[in-house]
Formats: sequence, C-alpha cells, structure tokens
Amino acid sequence: MALKLEDKKAIVAEVNEAASGALSAVIADYRGLTVSQMTELRKQAREQGVYLKVVRNTLARIAVEGTEFECLKETLVGPTILALSIEDPGAAARMIKDYAKDNDKLEVKALAVGGVLYGANEIDRLAKLPTRDQALGMLAGVLQAPVTKFARTLNDVPGKIARVVAAVKDQKAA
Repeated sequence: MALKLEDKKAIVAEVNEAASGALSAVIADYRGLTVSQMTELRKQAREQGVYLKVVRNTLARIAVEGTEFECLKETLVGPTILALSIEDPGAAARMIKDYAKDNDKLEVKALAVGGVLYGANEIDRLAKLPTRDQALGMLAGVLQAPVTKFARTLNDVPGKIARVVAAVKDQKAA
C-alpha cells in the first residue's frame, strides 16, 4: 500500500515523539510471524507500557534522527519492528525476550540505551533490570537494614543487663 507524503510525515512525527521520551529501544526482525502472533505481541506491548510499531526502515531512520536512538540507523534493514520502553528501561527487552522464547522466528537485531548501541546478545543485560517497583523495594530494604540492626542492638542491652543480674543472683544464692 502506497503511503501519501502526509501519512509518512505523521508516522515519522509519531515515532519521533515516542523515541524522544523513551528510555530504551529494541529492534527485532519479525519475518515469519503470523498475524495472530503479531496481534498477541501488540497486546502484550500495550499491557506492559511498550510502544511497538512496524515502520518502514527509511521512515524509522528519519524518525530517530535527533534522539538518543540515532545509533540504531545502521541496524534498520529488512523487516523491522521497533519496541520503545516508555516508563521502565527494561520493559521492551523483557517483552521481546519473553515472546522470542515461544516464537523463534522473532529475532532481536539490536538494542540501544542512552545513545549506546548494543548487540542482540546483550538483551539479557537490559531484560534483567529491575522494574521501578522492584528497585524501590530494594532501596527500601537497603535503607531499612541499618535501622533494624540499630534497634536490635538497643534491645540487646536490657537483655544483657537482665542476664548479668540473674547470674549475680545465682552466684550469691550458691
């Protein structure tokens, strides 16, 4: 289907806006996936807060210009699906990696974070990043540990005094 110039400009603007606010990007080859599989992938993307778009490579190259994902330009060859993490840096990588486990036809080409291009073999690195809630939980645990230890130390002092008094009482009774 031929796109009119206005349609192309709209697509470029939409992808550029999404890329400007994204935290990370994953480029994958979707060749061989059925329509129902693509629909399922799109559904998962919506649920996980990932911007997912099949874009012509020339339009994608234009759209990523001026964003931190400009480094992806050379990987935009062949059938390409673009996944952008909007809220959680690892969301797109986790979603694509999980979906690729069940569908071997979905192949990761590259990913980018902070303007740095990574190869497809680095997807585990990004997918294993904790979500925001997990990171906040870990931070709370780290902040809580010294306070808990201090409280235990303070609780231990009266216990030691009670044990000393009991030992002195036992010694005098003997």
